[in-house]
Amino acid sequence: MTYFAGKVAFVTGAASGIGLSIATALAQAGAKVMLCDIEKDALDKALGTLKATNADVDGVIADVSLKDEIQAAADATVERFGMVNILVNNAGVGGGGGYSEWTDASWDWTIGVNLMSVIWGVEIFGPLIEAAIQAGDDGGHIVNTASMAGLVSGGSPSYNVTKFGVVSLSEGLRAPMGERGIGVSVLCPGFVKTRIIESARNLQPRHGSKLEEVSPDSEAGRFAMLAMASVPNGISPDYVAELTLEGIEGDWPYILTDNTFEPAVDARFQAIKESFDRIRDRS
Repeated sequence: MTYFAGKVAFVTGAASGIGLSIATALAQAGAKVMLCDIEKDALDKALGTLKATNADVDGVIADVSLKDEIQAAADATVERFGMVNILVNNAGVGGGGGYSEWTDASWDWTIGVNLMSVIWGVEIFGPLIEAAIQAGDDGGHIVNTASMAGLVSGGSPSYNVTKFGVVSLSEGLRAPMGERGIGVSVLCPGFVKTRIIESARNLQPRHGSKLEEVSPDSEAGRFAMLAMASVPNGISPDYVAELTLEGIEGDWPYILTDNTFEPAVDARFQAIKESFDRIRDRS
């Protein structure tokens, strides 16, 4: 028996990349897992692979940028497994262009998927996790996937804003959720070998037919080029999943994947500290 044996987990963005690796790791650790994704073919393939290992898994299609669809997915999870103990708000998209390039549609899409889905996930699944605890479970956990872009800005402003929001939300939830027996961790990956640079494949019609053009000379464009070069050679999603399960079991506030961006984080906090020093003793 492990910490995860018999627990029920709900994972968004679970048909590929980090989400699939986390769902797989949870299932291998003995959890029952509901995989949620917007891509039916990818989800069906993932479920087929997992069920072939006798994993207790199921799947549900949902556009997580729509609250009603998250609620329907939660209802399907309870109907299938009876309860929820672990929530992994993992679904995410890459974001739009920089200043003078962005559009309302790309902001709506990025905020809807990357931030509002996390807010709604906590709102909808939090009470379900509490109910499982009240029924005798020994605790629950929420993992919200942000990014190193939630700790240091660079690239797409809309992406950065959503990821900073997920970090802030997660930090603010740790105390009140902890009082209810629910741990909260924020996952901040660096460059991971996923299909995030192809995330526009899931752009929904209400947000237009394509994202705006991004100038290669803009900061967003330069970072996009860096990502396109780095992601294919990035960290294995399976390693990120191993860290995530360790973070859940250990109730880590932050789950980081590598040290690549550590100097940038240090520089950011040093600049903040220097700003305090400038006003020290003035009042």
